[in-house]
Amino acid sequence: MQRIGVIGGGTMGAGIAEVSARAGCDVVVVEADPAGVERFRARLQKSLRRAADSSRISQAAADAAFARIDIATELEATAHSQLVIEAVPEVESLKLDLFRELDDILPPDAVLASNTSSIPLVKMASVTKRPDKVVGVHFFNPAPVLPLVEIVASLLTSDETVAAATAFAEDQLGKTTIRSKDRAGFIVNALLIPYVLSAIRMMESGFASAEDIDAGMVQGCAHPQGPLALADLIGLDTTAAVAQSMYEEFKEPLYAPPPLLLRMVDAGLLGRKTGRGFFPYARR
Repeated sequence: MQRIGVIGGGTMGAGIAEVSARAGCDVVVVEADPAGVERFRARLQKSLRRAADSSRISQAAADAAFARIDIATELEATAHSQLVIEAVPEVESLKLDLFRELDDILPPDAVLASNTSSIPLVKMASVTKRPDKVVGVHFFNPAPVLPLVEIVASLLTSDETVAAATAFAEDQLGKTTIRSKDRAGFIVNALLIPYVLSAIRMMESGFASAEDIDAGMVQGCAHPQGPLALADLIGLDTTAAVAQSMYEEFKEPLYAPPPLLLRMVDAGLLGRKTGRGFFPYARR
């Protein structure tokens, strides 16, 4: 996989583009919003500079990775890609429309991958004429740092596509992969989201403060980060979307997004990316 397309220039899209370019791939990133293009460029430069300053990569390697990434505003820019990974918001209708369009643009042998956190892959596969070539390739934030990628095959994904996606993640990007069935939340979020939602409910009920909840898990359980700070890092909108998707599939109360979470999303208090969530942050 040498020619990679990434749809969406947000936090995850930028991270996926960076790790692919650092691995020597030629990457085209499609970001429809002109303001988003500038944010993407700034985010990428900042991340590469941080990697070079910490000696994870050389400055020459950082410069070379940046040069391998092209930015476009139209999906047609991905027409020659061997693999396209979508990293757009967790909105099912948005992803389905995107897969329909990409299916008409890409060559028949190209693989269509989704970085979705929770939406069943079979839904995306079923709107294309290449359901056997649709696969989940779920990175974790920040993608240039965290080593894990979940590979998710739908009922329609071929073994060859799973093998190609796994080889791309492991052999080219140097990631560790785990394989999940096509169930909402997959492996990590199926375990993580109920934990985060439980912390939100604890705060919402007045049982404990955000600071004490997070301190309890960091200082008492040796977690590197508390659940509420983690929700802020993920993005409260993404957390709510993943929870809702899992609740719709399983109908279990532990997956239902708490009212406080939904109100914070309505208020635009989405965590680190907006400067305020359960905790305040300096705006990016």
